[in-house]
Amino acid sequence: MIRFFQTFTKVTAWIAQFFCFRTKIYYEEKKAQSRRIKGNAIIISNHTSVYDYAVMLFTFPCRTLRYLMAEVLFETKPLARFLRAMGGVEVNRDGMDFSFLLKAEEILEKGGVIGSFPESRLPNDGEERPLPFAPSTAYIALRSGAPMIPVYTNGSYFNRRRARVIIGRPIYAAEYLDDNLTEKENVEKLNAVMRERILELRDELARRTQKRKSTQKT
Repeated sequence: MIRFFQTFTKVTAWIAQFFCFRTKIYYEEKKAQSRRIKGNAIIISNHTSVYDYAVMLFTFPCRTLRYLMAEVLFETKPLARFLRAMGGVEVNRDGMDFSFLLKAEEILEKGGVIGSFPESRLPNDGEERPLPFAPSTAYIALRSGAPMIPVYTNGSYFNRRRARVIIGRPIYAAEYLDDNLTEKENVEKLNAVMRERILELRDELARRTQKRKSTQKT
């Protein structure tokens, strides 16, 4: 049912999203990771606005994305129903309910795709971006062994500038696992790797965008 509803939403909203975002997709290395996702995976991205979710849905249109979503989005009943129908996994950031971790692992074990914004919230004005990453995504990656697909978006939505997204090479948590470290230390280590990869994609997108502008001027 979730797959059907999400596919229906993507099909019916395709034209609208095109005019709202006009997303240009770049690849760090297309052979390593394109818009097609084989098997289970965890998509990680920087967080610029609530519209990032929609952009990610259409960046990877051929897979059903089960996103980890903050509890505040489920406070309004109509929106809560829609997000659950889309496969949203509720995360209570202020409570001690960690059932979402088990749910995420279950989805990955069945070959599904999880989506996450590891910053856990939208940045406030003046805060360094991306924000420090919450531990849950790294924990899920270490527990499940699923590859993480890093993505960076410039957050340019609903204006004359196109939204630009770059998809990076997969990150394999097992490559950074150190048996001499505690679980918490391994999570912190992986979080640092994840954040650094997002920053690298940010710089790479800026470089390619600048190169394109320079080419157009010549």
